[in-house]
Amino acid sequence: MTLSSTARAPLLAADESEDPQASYFRPWGSDEWRGWWGPNPPYHHAVFVLAHHPRDLIAMEGGTTFHFVVDGIDAALEQAFAAANATDVRLGGGASTVQQYLAGGLIDELHAAVVPVLLRRGERLFHNLDGGPEGYECVDFVSSPSAAHFRFARTTARANPR
Repeated sequence: MTLSSTARAPLLAADESEDPQASYFRPWGSDEWRGWWGPNPPYHHAVFVLAHHPRDLIAMEGGTTFHFVVDGIDAALEQAFAAANATDVRLGGGASTVQQYLAGGLIDELHAAVVPVLLRRGERLFHNLDGGPEGYECVDFVSSPSAAHFRFARTTARANPR
């Protein structure tokens, strides 16, 4: 089984804000909010959201169901693999989420898109990983004036085989 950024299977996303009042990285600011996409989100499969507090699942049009997981990255990954019938799972989220899965040895392939935009704040993708994804190599690189795409693949045995 593979956890990658290119597979078509359940998505893992992150509710990264520790502050209940924050909304910068927090997709669910309230129980009434149903997303920017309207009643039919673009996913059309189960989505597992890392959350800081329990919530009821949200079923939407097109087959998308949001499941909120409070038991950490391993529990979310197990549920996503089960929903994907043991096929590949896609990971989505911010730098903190990706760092946790990389540090846990749980990602087989990583696609990073870099867009040259100046922001006043943000997180470095490899900041808490001693500067880079150890055990991975860049296997593909495509660039244009608008973006650069890097694809990293695992070069070492997975620490936690699934």
